[in-house]
Amino acid sequence: MIVRMLTLSGGMLGAAGLSQFPEFTQQYTQRLAGAVGELSIVVEDFDRSASNAGLSRDEALETLTGTEFLINRRQDMTRSFTRFENLSADLVILRDAGPFGRLMNFPRLRDGDVAVAAYSDYKPALPLTFEGASFAAIGFVASWFAFGGIFAIFGRLFRRKSKPQKISAKVREFPDIRP
Repeated sequence: MIVRMLTLSGGMLGAAGLSQFPEFTQQYTQRLAGAVGELSIVVEDFDRSASNAGLSRDEALETLTGTEFLINRRQDMTRSFTRFENLSADLVILRDAGPFGRLMNFPRLRDGDVAVAAYSDYKPALPLTFEGASFAAIGFVASWFAFGGIFAIFGRLFRRKSKPQKISAKVREFPDIRP
């Protein structure tokens, strides 16, 4: 009885947790769009300065040498370009994907800064959408089975072994008679 209640509680916990996924990923995608927008300003500004000097982006980066500051600036800009490209690719995929598609593309939710910012403003709520109900059902079933499996394993490990009962002589002679 207690195991069933604990399993049900685990299922409810999984339902509540996974039902928040569609809304959180939507907010993550919005934050991601903001980050891509801000990085695009930096990238376009650098590319424009390079173009005005008659240089490509790579050529302009190569000129950032000679002092520690310029070398550090080149490394910063290289990281910014790489981040911009990664986030832009993630944004395209996440924008085109619905809630179930975002689940399949979960690794695209990889930027820690964006995730922390989205989570800091995120307020869990009761999902009243089809997607929220679907994720709640998936979370419930998955958690139900997970908790049930865990309790079954622990139950077998800690189950008391019963002593074998002596079989009376009557049962041996007449198998239909039970003591």
